[in-house]
Amino acid sequence: MTSTHMIDLESAAEMAPAQDALTVGVDTLAMIAENALTVNNVWMMVATALVFIMHLGFAGVEAGFTQSKNTVNILFKNTLTPVIGILSYAFIGFGLMYPGFDEPGWFGYSGIGLMFPEGGNSVDYAEGGYTYWTDFLFQAMFAATAATIVSGAVAERIKLNAYLIFTLLFVGVVYPIIGSWKWGGGVLDDWGFYDFAGSTLVHSVGGWGALAGIMILGPRIGKYVDGKVIDKPGSSVPLATIGVFLLWLGWFGFNGGSVLSANPGEVSLVLVNTSLGASGGAIGGFIMAYFLFKRMDLGMVLNGILAGLVGVTAGTDVIIPTEAVVIGLIAGFLVVLSAHFLDKLRLDDCVGAVSVHLTCGIWGTLAVGIFSAEHSFITQLAGVAIIGVAAFTSASLIFLAMKKTIGIRVSEQHEMDGLDSHEHGIRGYTIILE
Repeated sequence: MTSTHMIDLESAAEMAPAQDALTVGVDTLAMIAENALTVNNVWMMVATALVFIMHLGFAGVEAGFTQSKNTVNILFKNTLTPVIGILSYAFIGFGLMYPGFDEPGWFGYSGIGLMFPEGGNSVDYAEGGYTYWTDFLFQAMFAATAATIVSGAVAERIKLNAYLIFTLLFVGVVYPIIGSWKWGGGVLDDWGFYDFAGSTLVHSVGGWGALAGIMILGPRIGKYVDGKVIDKPGSSVPLATIGVFLLWLGWFGFNGGSVLSANPGEVSLVLVNTSLGASGGAIGGFIMAYFLFKRMDLGMVLNGILAGLVGVTAGTDVIIPTEAVVIGLIAGFLVVLSAHFLDKLRLDDCVGAVSVHLTCGIWGTLAVGIFSAEHSFITQLAGVAIIGVAAFTSASLIFLAMKKTIGIRVSEQHEMDGLDSHEHGIRGYTIILE
């Protein structure tokens, strides 16, 4: 053994502890990253479950606010909406919404179906925030929500097959293309347009679809007579109330999950602002309804809660709690005024979906430009306008095409008798007298 070799051995011996420490350090960092992925992914799955619960909330609100003779029809639509939404988003929508733009664009497509990427279950995917499968499922819940918004507005007179076709096209194609302009890294994202959890990208897109639907369908028979608005009492105020509180619960996942990690500071702020926005909306709805109608209107308080939630959704991570209350309060005012204005225009929205999701979705998105110094009001306004034109035009074309082909409205007799008996053969509420 030569002296040179002896020197190399001595050098290696001296370096060994440092190498061992380096190895331990790398292993520790890898373990920390894996643990962080697990924690983040668990929160994202919980948030996904909470958003899923929102479909039960929508079902309760719509069934409670509409007539008992159409309850089964409402529940049938709200059962199939997430089913169609998840399937269409899996095979078409996900690839449209996240096309992997090489540079900001208006349209792209990453392929049909779910294609598991390399490293999709590791820290290499989504910066260790969640796995590929969680990513898809969380986004799919959002997609189905956009279609559910339309369901309540057009209730009690739309053909079931027309609604289901609309849901398939709207969730599978329209919503994801529009969503790609911001969340998929498209043009609006490049401009600096901001929508944290979807005041515009989810709620106003669904609201524009609802507005197109009620305009083309027309009002329910007997809703507007001799210039008067004829009240059509809902089947169950308790059910509607339960539905609203389920939606509020689900919104913790809707907004909290949009942090895309379990970051404690960010998630906590978002959840606080979400609740304060809902509370401000309830007060706003209560005050404005009393001012206009001179009564303690529970329906407007409930819609005020939803209005406040929609209002804070766009900027709930970039505003402070007092601003969340203000945004929610104004949303509560707006939802009552909007519902009153739609009735003046003879636009029949059974559950106030347009007022809650469109009117307050626009307000919430513009509020980001008002309350956040980091974001431009003009950019927010431009984004709202572009998305509004795209969503309303697309929904109108779908409804008009169906109107000219398969028809979109049930017969007068079916509407008067109720859709449950004619389309489903059962009643939502059955009382047996002995």
